[in-house]
Amino acid sequence: MRFITDIQREYKRATIVEKIIYINVVLFLFMLFAKSFTTNWFTLTSSSIIFFSKPWTIFTYGFFHSNFPHILFNLIFLYYIGNLFINFFTIKQFLNYYLLGILFGGIAFLVFNPGGYLIGASAGLMAILVGIATKIPTYEIRFNLIGSVKLWIIAAIYIGISIIGLESTNSGGNIAHLGGALLGFIYTKQLERGNDIGKVFENIIGFFTNLLKPKQKKSLRTVHKKTTIKRKPTAKESSEKQKQIDLILDKISKSGYESLSKEEKDFLFKVGEK
Repeated sequence: MRFITDIQREYKRATIVEKIIYINVVLFLFMLFAKSFTTNWFTLTSSSIIFFSKPWTIFTYGFFHSNFPHILFNLIFLYYIGNLFINFFTIKQFLNYYLLGILFGGIAFLVFNPGGYLIGASAGLMAILVGIATKIPTYEIRFNLIGSVKLWIIAAIYIGISIIGLESTNSGGNIAHLGGALLGFIYTKQLERGNDIGKVFENIIGFFTNLLKPKQKKSLRTVHKKTTIKRKPTAKESSEKQKQIDLILDKISKSGYESLSKEEKDFLFKVGEK
């Protein structure tokens, strides 16, 4: 069908943020037609006994939403904050923050055991928001009615709302928000020290992905290829590149992302792809 082909083409062209949005929308539509099934098999319950019988729910709960306002708010939030995030981090790091945020939110939910079940991507979103706010706290986002607001203030407001919400009927969701926020803060602080804690997570995912790949048959013919050794950048070149990155980030903190020239934006994009 042409409709499905068009969707597949747009999905392939989409950014990583848009792909996550598409996945959430498709799963939400699926849940509308099979709510009891998805609630039973993909949401995270506070019962440790039930959890150990369905351990995958520690991740899958973060890809389903309970109702339309829930998914609408989360995906609008993800679109704006997520696209800002990938201007300063790599695509792999975006996935690490998002998935580890969901994981930490689920762990916090299980540890504090508020009862009920957990559903929604908010813990992953909080990890991304707090992660980027920790990196560029003075970056300003402009709102039509109230003007420009620094990123750290936006993050602090969301954290404050989650703390207040611990006494509400959605205490489990707010516990997960705080778990995701904590992960985002720790991850960025570790990156500043040169430690990418998401690498371990990447290796685990890569291990299971390789297990699922079909084994390739060995070819009887031996082909000798000329290998090209890539030149590693010198210490001086690496230092100059880091200085350029720091200057651009300082400019963003003072004047915003839109103040960058096309060359500076292209430079950040190329650095983020590596």
